[in-house]
Amino acid sequence: MAKVVLAPALTRWLPAAANHSPGELALQVAGADVGQVLQAVFQTHPGLRGYVLDEQGAVRHHVAVFVDGQALQDKRDLRQPVAADGEVYVMQALSGG
Repeated sequence: MAKVVLAPALTRWLPAAANHSPGELALQVAGADVGQVLQAVFQTHPGLRGYVLDEQGAVRHHVAVFVDGQALQDKRDLRQPVAADGEVYVMQALSGG
């Protein structure tokens, strides 16, 4: 199962945030690609879906996704493979100027 790490900026919005210490939250989920892995996370934490994905199912501009340390190149294509022992890191991206 892949490891999904949600950065603190995301975990603070989870209803269960009071049940874990501040900081990153790591989950073990099944999925062969980024889309499947994210869907598994949303099954447990449905409130994250609208924050991470837009109405077309693409990763939002203010969110960054990394697979084994490499940034997801196309936020609209979530078919990037994730190894069974891989890590997906989801964080709030910096924006502005």
